[in-house]
Amino acid sequence: MRSLDDLAASGRTVLVRSDLNVPLATDASGSPVITDDSRIRASVATIRRLADAGARVVVLAHLGRPKGEPDPAYSLAPAAIRLGELLGRDVVLAEDVSGPSARAVVAAMSDGDVVMLENVRFDARETSKDAAERAALAGEWASLGDAFVSDGFGVVHREQASVSDIARLLPSYPGDLVGAEAAVFTRVLNDPERPYVVVLGGSKVSDKLGVIAHLLPRVDRLLIGGGMCFTFLAAQGHGVGRSLLEADQIDTVRGFIEQAAARGVELVLPADVVVASEISDTADTQIVRVDAIPADLIGLDIGPESIALFRDRLADAHTVVWNGPMGVFEKAPFAAGTREVALAVSAIDGMSVVGGGDSAAAVHLLGVPAEGFSHISTGGGASLEFLEGKTLPGLAALEETS
Repeated sequence: MRSLDDLAASGRTVLVRSDLNVPLATDASGSPVITDDSRIRASVATIRRLADAGARVVVLAHLGRPKGEPDPAYSLAPAAIRLGELLGRDVVLAEDVSGPSARAVVAAMSDGDVVMLENVRFDARETSKDAAERAALAGEWASLGDAFVSDGFGVVHREQASVSDIARLLPSYPGDLVGAEAAVFTRVLNDPERPYVVVLGGSKVSDKLGVIAHLLPRVDRLLIGGGMCFTFLAAQGHGVGRSLLEADQIDTVRGFIEQAAARGVELVLPADVVVASEISDTADTQIVRVDAIPADLIGLDIGPESIALFRDRLADAHTVVWNGPMGVFEKAPFAAGTREVALAVSAIDGMSVVGGGDSAAAVHLLGVPAEGFSHISTGGGASLEFLEGKTLPGLAALEETS
């Protein structure tokens, strides 16, 4: 794969695929407001580097899931404004994806300018299953530029026009963000410093089957929390009340438990959980051991004994990957497990990696200092597929064009 150092950017029009898919809320006047700009901040370094080198930078990005046609609710206008503020320069937003406005905005650029095209998902060809349709849209973008830089790690696991197809049509390079993400996940997969501990959470064990299967031969310890732990507990014969349970995965999970024992991998499950009858900020909670979960209650967080256990099993680690919250962290009564595990991961003497998605959101929402982690990924789905050992189309396309 080429390096961004290989790109002679001055005077050239460079298309940059960024991940600007930020969460939005509405203020009192009805205007959209970005509630978390971390993805935009993560995109700034590559864009600034290219603009400072004299490139004409054309940013491609998506926001939300519009239905393949223009929708004002998903306009990139808020992202263009915020990106301009962070760059300290105006960012002009084209009115369309690849049509007359996009062409006019690009034609009017000078060296060092940064512009943004409208939400690439306003064109149904972006996510089409028809390769010819995607290639046609990618060709329209390629006609605007001289080179392509892939810097949206959150989308590199997608076979999409602005991710993989365009990379096959122009000289293509990984941006600083994609390069750093790929290097981190390659290292934790192939060359981790030991002890190597992986912490998995989130709601469904079915979302993590590939990760568990791929990591079991590689890790020293596997800590399981979140809703997915109840399928593991059920596989051990425990009743889990009304907790989230994927009964069709019990046999698979039982197989993982047996594989871990055979490989000498320490599999750590919660010892106690926080239960309630409902998910709310005012829920009445109880702390119960995992072999005594009431039949009419729901497990919604790991308990204090589990927190202490997880903290102890993280203390001597030199490499930790954490993906998935320990409970329903968005609600105060069920946030302690995620917060305390996050703090324990951030405190290790070694490499600590947060696998994006809900884990990264939890770090932000719960006020855990981000600087305590070695790396916080910007791509939840991409990081999971990387950890599963899958081929990521956006990265594969960069390798093909090297």
